Amino acid sequence: MKVLITGSNGFVGKNLQLHLAERKDIEVVCFTRSNNVVDLPDLLQGVDFVFHLAGVNRPQDPHDFTKGNADLTLALCRVVSDVVKTTGRHVPIICTSSAQAGRDNLYGKSKLAAEESLRAVERSHAVPVHIFRLPNVFGKWCKPNYNSAVATFCNNIARDLPVQVNDPNAPITLVYVDDVIARFVQLMDGADTAIGPDGFATVAPQYTSTVGEVARQIQAFKDSRTTLMTERVGSGLVRALYATYVSYLPVESFTYTVPQYGDPRGVFSEMLKTPDCGQFSFFTAHSGITRGGHYHHSKTEKFLVIKGQARFKFRHMQTGQMHELVTSGDKSEIVETVPGWTHDITNIGQDEIVVMLWANEVFDRARPDTFACAV
Repeated sequence: MKVLITGSNGFVGKNLQLHLAERKDIEVVCFTRSNNVVDLPDLLQGVDFVFHLAGVNRPQDPHDFTKGNADLTLALCRVVSDVVKTTGRHVPIICTSSAQAGRDNLYGKSKLAAEESLRAVERSHAVPVHIFRLPNVFGKWCKPNYNSAVATFCNNIARDLPVQVNDPNAPITLVYVDDVIARFVQLMDGADTAIGPDGFATVAPQYTSTVGEVARQIQAFKDSRTTLMTERVGSGLVRALYATYVSYLPVESFTYTVPQYGDPRGVFSEMLKTPDCGQFSFFTAHSGITRGGHYHHSKTEKFLVIKGQARFKFRHMQTGQMHELVTSGDKSEIVETVPGWTHDITNIGQDEIVVMLWANEVFDRARPDTFACAV
């Protein structure tokens, strides 16, 4: 399949190009600001699908609203009409419009005129048209300090720059760029169109929040490097916002340090804490050193020796039953501690051991649930 992307160097266009480049069955032709409408007939030769993403929303000259939105779309529709007439091919078009289409301003009027041109070619030449009036799209590569609050918040917070929130309670509807692209690709591959009650194509999921809450959430991502307490970044809006925030990190912020505590036995360092699924850490121990020697009432842990050789010993606090096992970094074997058993770990090799550790709860100094007791 050969596809044309207008506005290919824009925010959505860049993301779409990357997704399409992952497929071997797609050839992409690009229309950028360096092109002119007179280039469209040549660019559209042999094209099977058009992603019309080009548009103007903040021009220096107000007349560019009409030129970059209404006139460009009309020119595209005329060329697509000619393709139908000369080849009989009805090339589908996806167009990104705006929720402002039809408002009493130059931008809104120009976007509405673009929509009307697309509807006209759909009626007159049976060209499949999918018009999206997208809400606030966010994701990697969106230009900050332009027309996206999410992009501005991510960029500024990542760089310790001030963030201005005029009305924290202002509602905002968001859609993640990867979800937009996924829907575009589905339609390109022949999926049925999902039309909303307003008559326009839809993208799901859409997220509703407030400007203040979005800013607070992004700030929490930054703060987690200090507190080590991660946000719930595995699904939904928080997942998408986190991926977006990280994409705005300057290269010097790709790394950060966490506290490391050392004593004659070795070192210990916490890596990550979660709100409700425990915490991750690692420790080392020199040859012959024993760590642990305690039991828990409720807490449980998972140990993974990734370097060296270690012996784990257990004793049941009520029956006195003993258990012992040896593991090493040569195999990925999890050792799990059990409530009511005192336990320790000894480095029985010649070299230092390195052990990853997960505990099912974040350490609470007021209620540590850790009681010293030799095995």
